[in-house]
Amino acid sequence: MNFFEKELRKLVGQSNTLADPRYVGRACYGRVSDNIRVKLQFVTMGTHEKYEALQTTLINNTEGEIDRSVIRFKDIWGTKKFTNFPEGIAPHIWTYQGKSEWYGFEPNPADYEILANSLDEYLDLFSEDMEYGQTMT
Repeated sequence: MNFFEKELRKLVGQSNTLADPRYVGRACYGRVSDNIRVKLQFVTMGTHEKYEALQTTLINNTEGEIDRSVIRFKDIWGTKKFTNFPEGIAPHIWTYQGKSEWYGFEPNPADYEILANSLDEYLDLFSEDMEYGQTMT
């Protein structure tokens, strides 16, 4: 099991919306409803080997990709103080010399819960209730 899979497992374990998770390489695939699947993966925002966000891609079984969203860790957790950066840095995973790890800040279970809640809010938009024409109030 690679670092990215371990981190995705921690996140998905806190999710109330994603069902039947399957892990392939650095991605997690799961079910949102009977017809909609989701792919989760950590992504860079332009800097090589600096993973600053979680990308969610929603896939309809018959129509393909229907939506994509990026949840930036900084937007969810804010900046984190770190020894060399007293003003704080944006949380991210970095890969250096083939090893991946959190840089300067490692999320705790409460942090994963906060991220999972944001993920669930997004996935709820595409849950079974929405699929059958119910409108949001």
